[in-house]
Amino acid sequence: MKTTSTTAAFGLAAAMLMAGGAVQAAALVQVSLWDKGASMEMPMGLAYATPGLDLAKATMGIKALPRAVKAGEVTFNVKNDSKDGVHEMIVMYLADPSKPLPYIEAENRVDEDKAGDKGEVSELDPGKSGSLTVELKAGKYLLICNVPGHYGAGMWTEFTVDP
Repeated sequence: MKTTSTTAAFGLAAAMLMAGGAVQAAALVQVSLWDKGASMEMPMGLAYATPGLDLAKATMGIKALPRAVKAGEVTFNVKNDSKDGVHEMIVMYLADPSKPLPYIEAENRVDEDKAGDKGEVSELDPGKSGSLTVELKAGKYLLICNVPGHYGAGMWTEFTVDP
């Protein structure tokens, strides 16, 4: 019986290889959207690539683990760990990591259409979770919250996709 199981396993492996190789599982990224509470003042001027950036002043942010994955299918499991604030997570491709994302000052948010939006987990109420699976090529990305004011208050994190 052991021989039959081994033979079947080898047969399955051979069939997978002939069909184009083994199926690679999506990379899994755990994302936490956090803030220090709605009563905290939101400092501005903490957007990505801002000269003299001091994220120690941020009262909200995004944590992603791991911070780098291999190119291909990536699943983001996102949880809003805030007690009272609504947040979202958007994956933005950085065509030029040295430049800030295009910003709409009047709306106090990133211009998602011009910035390279690759997908999002829309507004999550406190304590709620969501997920997003996207195909990502190698490069630099930002994970941002684009609720008005949040990105400028430091609610973003860098994310790398390796070849």
